[in-house]
Amino acid sequence: MSTSRFDELIHAPTRLSLVSLLAATEWAEFRYLREQLGLSDSALSKQLTTLEQVGYVEIRKSFVGKRPRTSVTLSSAGRAAFDGHVAALQEIVARSGFTVLPGD
Repeated sequence: MSTSRFDELIHAPTRLSLVSLLAATEWAEFRYLREQLGLSDSALSKQLTTLEQVGYVEIRKSFVGKRPRTSVTLSSAGRAAFDGHVAALQEIVARSGFTVLPGD
């Protein structure tokens, strides 16, 4: 179980969606993230830079032939922050008396 900690950086809607996607994968390509989130290259790049600066993601750049390829993974610090944030959100919901059932 994670330590509950609300994370303002992760809570921003775009970053929360981004970190959620990364939490479900080992590595994700920039193109996949851009398409799933419906962001422009520059908007996604800005969000990734913000997360990279605090150590929540690792970015790997490589080439496939002559084409650049950027892949992203959630770091252990990023995973801990995300897990703590989710736990904090669950506590907030639990205090409200609202029950979320699996499959709802």
